[in-house]
Amino acid sequence: MLTQRRIEVLECIVEEFIQTADPVGSKTLVSKYKLPYSSATIRNDMVILEDLGYIEKTHTSSGRIPSIKGYKYYCEYLLDGKNEIQEMTQFKIMNVFSDKTLNVNEAIRESCNIISEMTNLASGVLGPDARMQKLEYIKIFPIDAKTCVCVFITDLGHTENRTFKFKSEVTSNDIQKCTEILNDRLKGTPIDDVVNKMKSIKPILADTVIKHEILFNAFIGAFMKFASDNVYFSGTQNMLYQPEFSDIEKLKEIMSMMENTKMWREIGNDENELVIHNEHGPEMLWKNDLAIVKNSFKVSDEESGQIMVVGPPRMDYDRIVGLLEYVCDSIEKLYGNGDKDD
Repeated sequence: MLTQRRIEVLECIVEEFIQTADPVGSKTLVSKYKLPYSSATIRNDMVILEDLGYIEKTHTSSGRIPSIKGYKYYCEYLLDGKNEIQEMTQFKIMNVFSDKTLNVNEAIRESCNIISEMTNLASGVLGPDARMQKLEYIKIFPIDAKTCVCVFITDLGHTENRTFKFKSEVTSNDIQKCTEILNDRLKGTPIDDVVNKMKSIKPILADTVIKHEILFNAFIGAFMKFASDNVYFSGTQNMLYQPEFSDIEKLKEIMSMMENTKMWREIGNDENELVIHNEHGPEMLWKNDLAIVKNSFKVSDEESGQIMVVGPPRMDYDRIVGLLEYVCDSIEKLYGNGDKDD
């Protein structure tokens, strides 16, 4: 059974392994953590913790490492929020949100970059699923003869912008005519159906717009990206420095997984804020020894999202949980209604 002493031993093993990534032995627990028990007593407790499934013995050392069950127990019962958000981190995040030149999506992504920097792990933003929304209208802002910015607005007020780079020069008159036709024909169309509907109105564009082919291809590409580009990751290169991912083939698979929007949507639908890999989760997650900590934010009645940190199960959970809570609370206070819905 889990006695108070064994819980104390488990907590020290998890925290030491988080810091060092090395198997933990009884001597370390006595010398570094000043546990008031003998090495023999601690070794006996470690054997029992292993029998209970909370720690595991490696093949290369007599020390122990936390198991998934051990991590889950630690996160559920032993986190106490003792790691406060550093003042410099608070300053960086608030500095992002005070930049009036950034829209809410840009500010959230910038805060995601800061999280990656502070944790040395990958962090991601899971935004609203645009496929469930309808196109309200399009605005075009020409930059030069070969470049313009297109802003998409949905019926729920969600706004995204994409930059077009044309292969050849396009006149402002062509851009205006194309925009008018698209707004007239596509208003109220579900984002998921926009591409197919655009194909049906291509003949109308051909009759009206001189360089219709260039504009058509640019809009098609932008809409496809708009409909699917609702997951953003920062700091994926940090995976290179985690000893758990030294296998280059595993690392390649993880990098590929970051682009799997459908899988991240499934993970986002999981109500748990802590998702440690196991046989019941997405195969790509447990197969690659990944864990996820996530928190949600709400900027309006219709729009919500999540920020997550992705890395090995050996994470500094206490610090990461506090950091995500701080960022999500800041997003809601500055952009939402200020009511945190847990």
